[in-house]
Amino acid sequence: MLRGYLPKPSVLERYNLPEFQDVVTSVRQGNVKLLSETLARHESFFIGAGIYLILEKLKILAFRNLFKKVFLMSGTHQIDITLFLRALQWMCVEDVDLDETECILSNMINDGRIKGYISHAHRKVVVSKKDPFPPLTSC
Repeated sequence: MLRGYLPKPSVLERYNLPEFQDVVTSVRQGNVKLLSETLARHESFFIGAGIYLILEKLKILAFRNLFKKVFLMSGTHQIDITLFLRALQWMCVEDVDLDETECILSNMINDGRIKGYISHAHRKVVVSKKDPFPPLTSC
């Protein structure tokens, strides 16, 4: 899943893994709140399987997909960082501020999950006009 390959619901049903249904759904939708709730709900199962910390890393993918939705809704390649902050606050991400939002964005840019740069003077993220959110399988 960390490489961008998310299993279909039929695969999860076939192997009797209902704990992963909401994990996959939340990552696909960019729903960080649902992902956190799901990890908390099935914490003992994930810890027992030795994969809890790996699944915690899926939050980065959920952030990316949330930010992609913000980009699509903004309709421009120059996006104010406060829009990303509002999206994170709407998802009930605890104690997030403008600097932390900028840090999350800069890490995604550094990792190649987002193509673009941050303009500190204007407090904007400028994403590439061509393929600003490359497929996760290429990152």
